[in-house]
Amino acid sequence: MKAIAYAQHGLPITDPAALIDLDLPLPTPGPRDLRVQVRAISLNPVDTKVRRNVAVSEPRVIGWDAVGIVDAVGSEVSLFQPGDAVYYAGDINRPGSNAEYQLVDERIVGRKPASLEDAAAAALPLTAITAWELLFDRLRIPEGGGKGQTLLVVGAAGGVGSILVQLARKLTELTVIGTASRPDTQDWVLDLGAHHVVDHSKPLTEGLARLGIDAVSHVASLTHTDQHYAQIVAALEPQGQLALIDDPGQLDVMALKRKSLSLHWESMFTRSTFGTPDLQRQHDLLNRVADLVDAGVLRTTLGEHYGRIDAPNLRRAHALIESHRARGKLVLEGF
Repeated sequence: MKAIAYAQHGLPITDPAALIDLDLPLPTPGPRDLRVQVRAISLNPVDTKVRRNVAVSEPRVIGWDAVGIVDAVGSEVSLFQPGDAVYYAGDINRPGSNAEYQLVDERIVGRKPASLEDAAAAALPLTAITAWELLFDRLRIPEGGGKGQTLLVVGAAGGVGSILVQLARKLTELTVIGTASRPDTQDWVLDLGAHHVVDHSKPLTEGLARLGIDAVSHVASLTHTDQHYAQIVAALEPQGQLALIDDPGQLDVMALKRKSLSLHWESMFTRSTFGTPDLQRQHDLLNRVADLVDAGVLRTTLGEHYGRIDAPNLRRAHALIESHRARGKLVLEGF
């Protein structure tokens, strides 16, 4: 099967060897595995972080978003059958979606939204899981709840922010404020449903003050948390909550004490990495998102289509992710 991999970590994405095309054997499903013929994929910051930072002794296929057709199933599979159209984000410890065929545990796979083309659906899995878990599992906002409370989403125009804004606006009573620094990304965030938008290239507290907002009850910090941390702490009301997904070098947790602020981490790979008893919640979550998409409640967050799935196009997509200027999700389709 065709695949794209990296064979040496740390290479700049401008180096043709940073991602290479190669042929690999067709994988054999384990007991709970689906073998999926991959139709479309999308990019996430984790792709670039792994390629840059994780050393390898042999070529590694990465990629953690896919849409495809179930080609074969393991002996204990009960949720899907060959021919089913599926979407999923996968497991960071297994070969990724940048290949014609991929093995994935059925418990972290959902049915593809019937109303979306493959590329549009591929934009959703990882970010939908992350945003859903952050909002409902980590911050513990109940569906239909949050009335009188405010959620500030730092980095709202990116992949996770683009679905988090929709979930918070459509499924809760929270007042949703997104941050974005350019006119086009600010318009994108408002179009997704944010009540307000502020410029995160300027002090957050000043932007909130211009809206007449003294403090917020919840913050979802999705990027550059270390740069915005002091402003986030200042913006949170006493007993507020901060949830984050990025990789700040260091955070001073003592800064949270005076206001009794709580800190929550979200990593959508936690359940698959540790094989948690509630692993199948990601299957249920993805099916729920598919239902909401098909009902017109949520929409795809596809930002740009980067063409067919090959090493040159993936290198271009990695470069845009690394520039931190992507709006929505970058998608590739077909081999």
